[in-house]
Amino acid sequence: MNDEIIPLEWYRVAGVHDVPPGRVTTVTAGTHSMALTNIDGTFTAMDNRCPHQGGPLGEGSIEIGAGGQCWLRCPWHGWDFDPRTGLPPGGHEDSGQRLYPTEVREDGIYVALAAEAPHETTVTDVMAETMTNWGVTTVFGMVGHSNLGLADALRLQEKKGQLSYYGIRHEGAAAFACSGYAKLTGKPAACLTIAGPGATNLMTGLWDAKVDRAPVLALTGQVDVQVLGPGAFQEIDLAAAFAPVARFSQTVLHTSKHAELMSLACKNALVERDVAHLIFPDDVQTLPAADSAFAAGPEGRVAAGIVAPAQDVLADALSLIEKSKRPIIIVGYGARDAMNDVVALAERLNAPVLTTFKAKGQMSDSHPLAAGVLGRSGTPVASWFMNECDLILAFGSSFSNHTGITRKRPVIQVDFDRMTLGKFHAVTVPVWAEIGVTTRLLGAGLSEATKTVDQRPELEERWSIWRAEKQSRIDDDRGQGLSSATVFAALGSVVPADAIIAVDVGNNTYSFGRYFESRGQRVLMSGYLGSIGFSFPAAMGAWAATRDQAEYRGRKVLSVSGDGGFGQYMGEFNTAVKYGMDITHVLLNNSQLGKIAKEQRAGEWPVWQTDLHNPSFAAYARLCGGKGIRVAKPDQLESAMGDALGHSGPALVEVITDADLI
Repeated sequence: MNDEIIPLEWYRVAGVHDVPPGRVTTVTAGTHSMALTNIDGTFTAMDNRCPHQGGPLGEGSIEIGAGGQCWLRCPWHGWDFDPRTGLPPGGHEDSGQRLYPTEVREDGIYVALAAEAPHETTVTDVMAETMTNWGVTTVFGMVGHSNLGLADALRLQEKKGQLSYYGIRHEGAAAFACSGYAKLTGKPAACLTIAGPGATNLMTGLWDAKVDRAPVLALTGQVDVQVLGPGAFQEIDLAAAFAPVARFSQTVLHTSKHAELMSLACKNALVERDVAHLIFPDDVQTLPAADSAFAAGPEGRVAAGIVAPAQDVLADALSLIEKSKRPIIIVGYGARDAMNDVVALAERLNAPVLTTFKAKGQMSDSHPLAAGVLGRSGTPVASWFMNECDLILAFGSSFSNHTGITRKRPVIQVDFDRMTLGKFHAVTVPVWAEIGVTTRLLGAGLSEATKTVDQRPELEERWSIWRAEKQSRIDDDRGQGLSSATVFAALGSVVPADAIIAVDVGNNTYSFGRYFESRGQRVLMSGYLGSIGFSFPAAMGAWAATRDQAEYRGRKVLSVSGDGGFGQYMGEFNTAVKYGMDITHVLLNNSQLGKIAKEQRAGEWPVWQTDLHNPSFAAYARLCGGKGIRVAKPDQLESAMGDALGHSGPALVEVITDADLI
């Protein structure tokens, strides 16, 4: 009987002159990594992985001795192999390396591999497919040595068109990108890291998502189960490290119900609007899946999230409203999906609508009942109407001290989260319910006799006074850079009404809240955590959402930060260039941590260590391969922003600003 002929596939791996005599280098044939050697003009190829502890033989050295001896030495622990035979000293085949057929052709060096066998489904294949079935179709992360099996499962899902993967430069940016994605869509994206430092780098972004109730899925590699515990390289107790930030955190083991575990992680992220975390030991990732293992999905596992208020509570709320003459409505971030119903109720009651800073953009400032942002980042328009009201209807607001909702007026508070109701102080009528349902029921329950003061003329007057004040600030010029009023007036005139804007923290963000007039743009921010560096990675997440979520497709994405904030993750501008992310970043450069310097002066501290040494950020953007524009004069601003918005890729507008004109 003839031996079975195994078909070979040939791959060009290098040019003839790429590997000098007496040298070794790493090459790739298909997906297979090899060490390619040149011994006196004879090329050979063996597995790149040393059988001892996986050392990279392609990074080793060649030793040619007297008598024709020749050794390829592993750079890790000095194991030797004859590159012409693959055998170690002594010729023991069980510890040697396999050689692959090699040919020198006119256009280079070719190596042959047996035709790839059908892929054997692994437990991480089942889990990755389950993840995409749950709608998690975007992953930000960094591939590394302790997540390679899981990364390959994600690669196969990407190859099938089931997910999009974005390789970032710092894992912290991956977490912030996921947070931005979730704050925009209400759906989780996933962040992928290795064990140890890769996993711990996620923490700030995950805490940002957690405190703002944004669903995120974290997937972290881990050391092999067999060395877990004694303290292996890059081993930390990930279960303990993630316990405070993750609503759900579990280790994937050999005996786990793998599809069920991924389903529980996805469900916790979605239903609890929180962080879910799975730990993948390296040796578990490539285990063959059982024949009976199949991917799962959300069917039959998630109920509609509609909660109606109790009838007696609804009656109490209606009774208060019926007595009111000057009610106002304050909407928080939690009302973002019910704004049509909120506006309808406001129009029925002639009630001004004030927003928290996190809810900026949920109500267009051009609406006759819009009163702008309330609080430290807000407008005098909003403050006026809170002071003059006789009833506050608060929808999806957490009553943070940043917003400053008064306790001196009766309050009807509506929220889906029972813990948020009366969290900081008692309210008159706490209503546990979904906001859209409640506003519709309130509107339907009002009697025809309900008459409130039409506050629209007063709103128009107050806006006129504030806009005149803003115009006077635009004219301020001390010759040290542009004012924030100038920057955000220009931004407001050129940004599309349906744009998505991620903002950072600091003076730039306070000024954005105060001066930028929204026409319906969606605003993303690091709310309760207030983390510097949020804006650009969050914009990356928002851009990814415009690719895989139909309702956001085609919308322009911007981010706004100071120089301190952009410096945190400026390496991610390269990521944006790599993937052609259409993001316009507006950078207010005052060469200092302006908010902190302001606080030092206000507290009678000396201004200390808040100045910054910066590069030309516009030049940096160009060096990365994007568009970079520097603006130092007011008459350059609007055209520069227009050019940046018109660029089909990442663009940065660096605006030199006066730190004291905020």
